Amino acid sequence: MKNLHYSLLSLFLFLFLLFSIQTQTQEQQQQDTPITRFQRYLQINTAHPNPDYSSAISFLKTQAEAPNLNLQVQTLHFTPNKDKPILLLTWLGSNPSLPSLLFNSHLDSVPAEPSKWSHPPFSAVRSSDGHIYARGAQDDKCIAIQYLEAIRNLKAKHFSPIRTVHVSYVPDEEVGGSDGAAKFVESKEFEDLNVGFVLDEGQASPGDEFRVFYADRTPWNVIIKSKGAPGHGSRLYDNSAMENLMKSIEVVSRFRESQFDVVKAGKAAFSEVISVNPVYVKAGIPSPTGFVMNMQPSEAEAGFNVRLPPTADPDFLRRRIAEEWAPETRNMTFQIKETGPIRDCKGRPLLTPTNNSNPWWSVFQQAITAVGGKLAKPEILASTTDARFIRQLGIPALGFSPMANTPILLHEHDEFLKDTVYLKGIEVYESIISSLSSFEDNDHVD
Repeated sequence: MKNLHYSLLSLFLFLFLLFSIQTQTQEQQQQDTPITRFQRYLQINTAHPNPDYSSAISFLKTQAEAPNLNLQVQTLHFTPNKDKPILLLTWLGSNPSLPSLLFNSHLDSVPAEPSKWSHPPFSAVRSSDGHIYARGAQDDKCIAIQYLEAIRNLKAKHFSPIRTVHVSYVPDEEVGGSDGAAKFVESKEFEDLNVGFVLDEGQASPGDEFRVFYADRTPWNVIIKSKGAPGHGSRLYDNSAMENLMKSIEVVSRFRESQFDVVKAGKAAFSEVISVNPVYVKAGIPSPTGFVMNMQPSEAEAGFNVRLPPTADPDFLRRRIAEEWAPETRNMTFQIKETGPIRDCKGRPLLTPTNNSNPWWSVFQQAITAVGGKLAKPEILASTTDARFIRQLGIPALGFSPMANTPILLHEHDEFLKDTVYLKGIEVYESIISSLSSFEDNDHVD
């Protein structure tokens, strides 16, 4: 009887242990979902000025090397300290001689002010209405994980691409990309990929159509300086430093208004004109209480952020700056810092055709339609992405993030993405990746 008691107790303990293990396994499986994987990536703080690239790369590599993905993984370094890595994932196609596909995302994000958020910006809280709050939720960690989830699903369906598919994760997009995508596209490693078409980030759409971008505007940082004789604050001078700078600001403001009037009249979209915005004015002689008020300064300067669409004539604008904004005859000088190309390697405007001349475009359109999606009229992006470095090589690239019925919240407080929108995006990328990687009409693809 005693032995029977111990046997029953042992059996009970065994069954309890087995049940506990099964329960724990089920909980882990429930926790490891497309949504929770997205949340875990959002919880990695890659905001400037100290983005945690190491943790982000480690997380993505773990995902890529999982048995249900099993992608080829490379970590590339193009900076001396190897502190700005680029992660390159590859899904080999059955015909690797065909030009490949590249899906790009940037690792970094802009800073966030926690006190101005409803939830901590790197907590990735999922609210009761399905909003996932985090810095980078829209810009652009969503597409980073959606690429992987789409490939995971395609592999589960035993889909095999004909063209090779690459996924790249690059640093420093939010600070200009000079140590990220710019160096990557100039490398032998990139050349060896034989890239034929690229998808990069886009923006959310408040309506039910997906937005797609065929070009970016190119940023110029323009600094205008003026000089003049110093003197007592009670005297009137011709061509004083401040007077000349104020005249210059008036001329720039009139140009800005002329461009804005075109937009207000409905003749062009905001992203299709040259925008000019003043960002700082520096003048005056400092004092312990502020500035010396009875002395006219001998130097003054102002800075402007200028954005040029690919259709703009950069030489025309340079002449206008030299002749009207900062004429030498008024003791003025100027400096233009161009933070990206405006023409491709063949001297053409930096844009990707969205018509029948671009065979990738029709395949992309059909892929969107196949999952019940609609595309809005193709746009020029008002801001700037890493896609400009790709287009400079003459490679077609589109900006696209499948976020319909979503407010545009990139760089704002309380940035979020709704869970259902995120999951729909995975389905969209499944269609895009399968369609583009099955496209074999190489006769019309350069």
